[in-house]
Amino acid sequence: MTEPVTLTAAVIANLAFQEFLKSSAGEIAKKFTTDAIEQMGKLRQTIWNRLRGKHDAAEDALTQAESGNEQAIETVATLLGVEMLDKEFAAQVQAMAQTINAGKILDQSNMTQNISDNAKGWQTKVEGGTAYIGEIHISESQNK
Repeated sequence: MTEPVTLTAAVIANLAFQEFLKSSAGEIAKKFTTDAIEQMGKLRQTIWNRLRGKHDAAEDALTQAESGNEQAIETVATLLGVEMLDKEFAAQVQAMAQTINAGKILDQSNMTQNISDNAKGWQTKVEGGTAYIGEIHISESQNK
């Protein structure tokens, strides 16, 4: 069995507020199991309980994060990072986030591509981030 990945405060905050980042509940249901979505609520509540009253910006940031404000989620992540200096609390929220991560629904769809006449094709599935795909051809001499 592989060892769990240590999740940062930013990743944990994004998982906690994931359902508010998507435009509809149907989108999140396509990517996470019902149990994982339920755990998001518990993780969010744990973060609320820890941050409420401790930091001036926390209450406002938490409220705005629940409306999908990405900048507010970054603020929550920063505040959460400070609180995660407490190793016990960090272990608690990381374990909850690992459970949510384990509830991601894997994309099992197939991709088919028919290529002929010496053509090249690329197929990729990207989950988050940016994929740079293709080739670079330089025809001029590189000698100096």
